[in-house]
Amino acid sequence: MEEDMTPVTPDGEEKEEQYCSVCGRSSANAGPMLKLPNGLNICQDCMQKSVDIMQERTDLGKLFQNLPNISFLNLGDLAGRAPKKEEPKKKAPKKTWRMSDVPAPHKIKAMLDQYVIGQDAAKKIMSVGVYNHYKRIIQEDLHRDGKDAPAPDGQERVEIEKSNMLMIGPTGCGKTYLVQTLARLLDVPLAITDATSLTEAGYIGDDIESVVSKLLAAAGNDVSRAEHGIIFVDEIDKIARKKNTNQRDVSGEAVQQGMLKLLEGAEIEVPVGAGSKNAMVPLRTVNTKNILFICGGAFPGLEDIVRERLNRHSSIGFHADLKDKYDGEKNLLQQAKTEDLRRFGMIPEFLGRLPVVFSLEELTEDMLVRILREPKNAILRQYEALLAMDEVKLTFEDGALRAIARKALEQDTGARALRSILEQFMTDIMYEIPKDDSIGEVVITEEYLEHRGGPRILLRGQG
Repeated sequence: MEEDMTPVTPDGEEKEEQYCSVCGRSSANAGPMLKLPNGLNICQDCMQKSVDIMQERTDLGKLFQNLPNISFLNLGDLAGRAPKKEEPKKKAPKKTWRMSDVPAPHKIKAMLDQYVIGQDAAKKIMSVGVYNHYKRIIQEDLHRDGKDAPAPDGQERVEIEKSNMLMIGPTGCGKTYLVQTLARLLDVPLAITDATSLTEAGYIGDDIESVVSKLLAAAGNDVSRAEHGIIFVDEIDKIARKKNTNQRDVSGEAVQQGMLKLLEGAEIEVPVGAGSKNAMVPLRTVNTKNILFICGGAFPGLEDIVRERLNRHSSIGFHADLKDKYDGEKNLLQQAKTEDLRRFGMIPEFLGRLPVVFSLEELTEDMLVRILREPKNAILRQYEALLAMDEVKLTFEDGALRAIARKALEQDTGARALRSILEQFMTDIMYEIPKDDSIGEVVITEEYLEHRGGPRILLRGQG
């Protein structure tokens, strides 16, 4: 007598056998079936093979692979299996700053002196500003943890306000390099952005919040680390209020208005790994309260505004100043005041959130010569290291360095001109040296830079 193999349910009722429409196996052998429209059934193995083929042979699979948070269906879930519960991700502990983490101002300046030549006044102001900024963060961290010292009797706790900075200086004087060096020495994330690409929300260009998104990316998407970082907004003079225009100023005054909340401190939702918000990109909330903003710009034409203000006293009379008294003044920007920046086109609310305003000196010939050879990563040291790999010594005469500095001043692009000039004269030398193994030293002379001769070549063994 044959045994009845009909599957039954737990209640004892007969269970209808299902067969895969692709491979023909029964549910007893292939497991639970996925029900499709029109009475079709398909086993999990056949469905998985179909998905794999579509993922490999079509562009649709590549599309889903590149999109974040998009994946194919879990067939085990469709078959009635309980999905695995994902354990909640543990948040990284928020870093607590201590006074030992921040060097004293004189130590910060000493570190900057190793890389940046001159600009002593600017380095002092930046060192003090950064030191006070991180002391402010330390005070807030201690207050948050309940470890701050109690206030004296009858006095309330003093909240220290953030001191954002505004740097004014001609192109090539070292504004960006100062900030880069400062962030590297303090080991904090740094984001450098250009104000020329910023526009009001809804217009073509980068949103104002994109500057915070760049900082988050520089911090490895670590929100707590990004909230203690530095944002440097270069070309800030390009968002000055446009004059004599009847159109909406979406890249000027509107950007200044939009940056007010960032400078003051606000919680901003920024996209992770993208420049703009959209439905496919996750968002993170970043508080800009403890982010140090440093703005910089050349402010062309500001010298005329400063000169006009200084010449207001020049009129008739015995004590009148000459109208051309400040025409030959090179570092006129160091006398710039807030009223001059307002006349330039910066709105008062924006300037009020940048309380630390200072100017950088215009580079002189002596400063350019020092920039060539004194910093730790000086340009001359870089070329010396390149030729040392060919076992060739490179030497520059003092007259040659003076000639390079004079040519850089003629280009009026600051320290950026030094490398371009050196590249122009060093290309032929670095091309010819590997051809001859007998060359032991190359001396760059002033005559070579003035096109009145060539470099002096010394063979190996010659003194």
